[in-house]
Amino acid sequence: MVGAPHVAALQLRRFRSHIEFASEFDRRPVAIHGPNGAGKTNILEALSQLSPGRGLRGASAEEIAGRPDPIGWFVGAELASDGESRSITVSVDLRDSAGRRKIMVDGEPSGQTGLGGLLRTLWLTPAMDRLWIEGASERRRFVDRLALLFEPTHAAAAAAYERALRERNRLFKEQRRDPSWFAAIEARMAESGAAVEAARARAIAEILTSQTGGAFPEAALQLESADESAPAGPETAEALALRYAAGRPREAMAGRSLIGPHRTDLAALYLAKNMPAKSCSTGEQKALLVSIVLAAARATARLYGAAPILLLDEVAAHLDASRRAALFDAVVELGAQAWMTAAGGEFFDELGGRAQYIALNPD
Repeated sequence: MVGAPHVAALQLRRFRSHIEFASEFDRRPVAIHGPNGAGKTNILEALSQLSPGRGLRGASAEEIAGRPDPIGWFVGAELASDGESRSITVSVDLRDSAGRRKIMVDGEPSGQTGLGGLLRTLWLTPAMDRLWIEGASERRRFVDRLALLFEPTHAAAAAAYERALRERNRLFKEQRRDPSWFAAIEARMAESGAAVEAARARAIAEILTSQTGGAFPEAALQLESADESAPAGPETAEALALRYAAGRPREAMAGRSLIGPHRTDLAALYLAKNMPAKSCSTGEQKALLVSIVLAAARATARLYGAAPILLLDEVAAHLDASRRAALFDAVVELGAQAWMTAAGGEFFDELGGRAQYIALNPD
């Protein structure tokens, strides 16, 4: 597809609170407003199912299914770009699929990698407001979502790494010592782990070159590792495999793997104040996140000619009126179809006619 794809039509069935939802859209940002419980975030979560992974809440298929009779759910979207149209459906039938997602693109079965190459998506949620003060695992997920913008196969590589990591940890737990078993698993870990590290490093590099300052602070970003033997940058598969082999005795004593990309963390510095993100105020931390997301969107548009779909849940929280206006201006300038939620329509006053609006009320 040439140009920036946008969601031209969305249909939901039995997706959380939405028993039935269907609407059509143009390229403009979508502003969704309504009281708590109206289903605003559920629409964004449905859209996030159109990209690799388990969506912006990380929920299982069973958790998503509408109540009181959770038999499954369906998300369907029509994508439009420069006169072309593509269709995506993601569905689960809990009666016979054990929660497995069925992905169809233009009527043909597809997988997670196919989704990543078709529709690039990035999101911010209220839970991410604590990103800089939570544990490293949440920051790794954030970096992996950023990496998917630039490498559609990243989700598959990360999943392969996690599978091999679990197998290697199981060998340690069972106190196995056969070097051939370890070598076979470590070869797979090294191949996928090197790909994961490279994709993460590329994402951070692209973001750093796409910051523009202005209303949102520039950040110094760096990938760090709790693994003391890790080099400063990404490794080759061969080098990583050698470190896995050398680290076995120490890791056997610990009972788990201590080497590799699962030990990575993201460090951020508020440049104007030379202050670590974790020490910033709540509003500054939010502004840093918005800045990173906008920089990632600009990098994506520069490299691929199309900004990603942005899902910005309760984006007005912790942003003053001037920064809200700056955010809306940046979204419109990008040409991104940003889906944004807020409790009241007044939070979108600065958007005016540049957006399309959905007013929701709880049933």
